[in-house]
Amino acid sequence: MKTIVALQALVTAASLDIEPTPAELDAIDREMPLIRAEVELLDAQIMTIDRPANELDTRRVRRARNRVLAARRDLTNRAGAEQTGGAA
Repeated sequence: MKTIVALQALVTAASLDIEPTPAELDAIDREMPLIRAEVELLDAQIMTIDRPANELDTRRVRRARNRVLAARRDLTNRAGAEQTGGAA
């Protein structure tokens, strides 16, 4: 029978205090407008879960969806411009 101390290295991760790299932080910063738009859409959808959606709720959800689509479009366009701009 093995004790838990013998298996601790297998169970516990080597280092749990790993910080994100600067490149990962930059990627998060680039995606932040999309993240905010998705949170706003989720908030609008949550407000309509327990009651029938009225005209104002419908507009709020539709506008939030449009903001998510615009943020995705902008993020995709920036990613394409970054790839072609430095690849010459």
